[in-house]
Amino acid sequence: MNLRTRLKQLALTGAALATVTASLPAAAVADSGGRHHRPTERGLSAVIRYTEYGIPHIVAEDYAGLGFGTGWAQAADQICTLADGFVTVNGERSRYFGADGAPDGSLSSAATNLSSDLYFRGVRDAGTVESLLNRSAPSGPSRQVKELMRGWAAGYNAWLKDHRITDPACAGAAWVRPVTRLDVARRGFAVSVLGGQGRGVDGITAARPPATAAPGSTSGPDPARTAAAARELFAAENATMGSNAVAFHGSTTANGRGLLLGNPHYPWQGGRRFWQSQQTIPGELNVSGASLLGTTVVNIGFNERVAWSHTVATGVTLNLHQLTLDPADPTSYLVDGTPEQMTRRTVTVPVKDGGTVTRTQYWTRYGPVVTGLGPQLPLPWTATTAYALGDPNAVNLRGSDTALGFGKARSTEDILRTLRRTQGLPWVNTIAADSVGNSLFTQSQVLPRITDELAGRCSTPLGRATYPASGVAVLDGSRGDCALGSDPDAVQPGVFGPSKMPVLRNAPYAANSNDSAWLANADRPLTGYERVFGTIGTPRSLRTRGGIEDVAAMAAGGRLTVADLQSQQFANRAPAGDLAAADAARACPSVLPGDEEACRVIGAWDRTVDTGSRGALLFDRFWRRFTGGVPVPERWKVPFSAADPVRTPHTLNTSTAGFAKALTDAVAELRAARIPLDAPLGTHQFVVRGGKRIPVSGGTEALGIWNKTESVWNSAGGGYTEVAHGTSHVQAVGWDGSRCPVARTLLTYSQSSNVRSPHFSDQTELYAGERWVTSRFCEKDILGSPELRVVRVRG
Repeated sequence: MNLRTRLKQLALTGAALATVTASLPAAAVADSGGRHHRPTERGLSAVIRYTEYGIPHIVAEDYAGLGFGTGWAQAADQICTLADGFVTVNGERSRYFGADGAPDGSLSSAATNLSSDLYFRGVRDAGTVESLLNRSAPSGPSRQVKELMRGWAAGYNAWLKDHRITDPACAGAAWVRPVTRLDVARRGFAVSVLGGQGRGVDGITAARPPATAAPGSTSGPDPARTAAAARELFAAENATMGSNAVAFHGSTTANGRGLLLGNPHYPWQGGRRFWQSQQTIPGELNVSGASLLGTTVVNIGFNERVAWSHTVATGVTLNLHQLTLDPADPTSYLVDGTPEQMTRRTVTVPVKDGGTVTRTQYWTRYGPVVTGLGPQLPLPWTATTAYALGDPNAVNLRGSDTALGFGKARSTEDILRTLRRTQGLPWVNTIAADSVGNSLFTQSQVLPRITDELAGRCSTPLGRATYPASGVAVLDGSRGDCALGSDPDAVQPGVFGPSKMPVLRNAPYAANSNDSAWLANADRPLTGYERVFGTIGTPRSLRTRGGIEDVAAMAAGGRLTVADLQSQQFANRAPAGDLAAADAARACPSVLPGDEEACRVIGAWDRTVDTGSRGALLFDRFWRRFTGGVPVPERWKVPFSAADPVRTPHTLNTSTAGFAKALTDAVAELRAARIPLDAPLGTHQFVVRGGKRIPVSGGTEALGIWNKTESVWNSAGGGYTEVAHGTSHVQAVGWDGSRCPVARTLLTYSQSSNVRSPHFSDQTELYAGERWVTSRFCEKDILGSPELRVVRVRG
């Protein structure tokens, strides 16, 4: 029985359901024939079928209606978080929350509300997003995506109009207001520039020309120190977002079909959370998965034939041009000897006391003048030199078209075709598998076209240090021939075209854990790409090394099923423990003479971070200190070898002074907090929801855990008492030859941020018990849900 027939039956028999039920709109069961008209907001409608854990399955006749249902359902779960984000992108945080307050970091790196507002008001005043919306596809967003945006705003507004907010985070707040399509697009823009302008917000809004050429004002940043800071800033292990994903080829699976395990690591609070749904336009689109809040499409997901996930990539999405200033005017810079005046962007921000703050930003042909990328990487504007930040994603509003194309894809080749056509992903890799057994990895990003040749020819002395170290190019802005070139297959100028992207097709496994593309498969290394994409032949993180060991062994063993993917997600093996715990236990008596308990606990630890693991907490606290205090070359006796990158470096260097201090301090810390050294990990790594402690497994980046959990330490509160970021939306997907994918999912922090929602912590409890949600994709499964609730929403 086809989808439309089932929907018609549901419409006729809906009153019999023991739920809040309404019949489907006639348009939802009519044959769309691929044609989608432009209804007014008043005519928009959708049907939302809720199944277990509050997951909505949204059905509409066209893209505007689908956006309407999606906006309505997101508002129902996340109204306060969404509204907070719209305050951000409209530059009104200072007005409502005070200029000195801090945003949640989800939409930029701004340290204060004022800095955030000055940037986003500047974007708003300049009409940046309006200009991008007016571009024709593929340079700009497609008509379908614009319709999704329009419908999303109308659905959000409809929910807001008809419901009383129960979430205490924003109930009665004046800043919760209706939105427009433009607001939705502005939020998408903010996500696109997170790795570029969004990273430099404080430096853009604080940039001021020097008042006088005072002594010392011509000095620039130290190259060696800046290179080290850039390396640290762009290191994956220091990021608040990451991910693992692996696609298995049919040659490794039990039925010859592909398998995909996606495990993104994202913040557990704030506006960068995921939200689950299924989106359906009969005959046009049918996709299930997770969306970043405020987006109109499924960002990570699966359909009848293909599944995909993303990992944060190593490609550096920004570059710098070092400007040679006109000696007579520090707001004028020279290009081929000719002065060019900077463009002033004067921005006024309303603040909480009723006043305003006005600042001027300075823009050049290369981008905005920036005086730093965070406090650790200053770029001073002197009488002779300034720096302009280039960000190609500041003209990229195509990410939703990429996601929409993935949702319609029928194979991994369709995924690649979508990437070539839309070129919309700003800062992630793509890993995919399909129902006929193909696997795929590709680092298809929108990156500034920094070739190694260009960097070699045009780097300033600062750039000659930063580019090899971090991929951050600093080019000579005084030379016209140092501008970014263009590739003939690129959608926009100044970026790499699809032919330059690292791609790995149909390897037995294709995996990534936020290192570069080099070892997506350790037996088929990818090389030949430019440094700006990432490194080749350099040490991998422990998470990458452990992940490759695990998935390579799985592929070699063969006969894989979705259940094997589920087991991998919760294996909770600690690669650092396998490498170092035995050495630490052997050296322990000499460091802690007479302390038999501490040495016994480390030696007896099972090398996992399950909630019941004893000794995991002690090793974790020791390892954080050791890796934080001992430089990488001093940690191991056997150094890294590019010929054996998965197994090296190894053998713990227990003779370094940092080892003894780290171990001594960790033992003392736990005893001072009255935490037994052999306490089960889950007793002291947990979250509190509704007054109830929920134990959490997993561990930190430094330990190399696949099931990454970056928790907040509070010794007075009993250990790790909240998760900052880590495993978020997990999907294990395969196919069995039917039209229904075999999929298991888990949203670790649950669907709603509202403490009064029944879906505030239900999946968090599943996560604690290492249990999964069986995805309901096909109609028979959706209609068979014992918790089915059907709601018709309309303007």
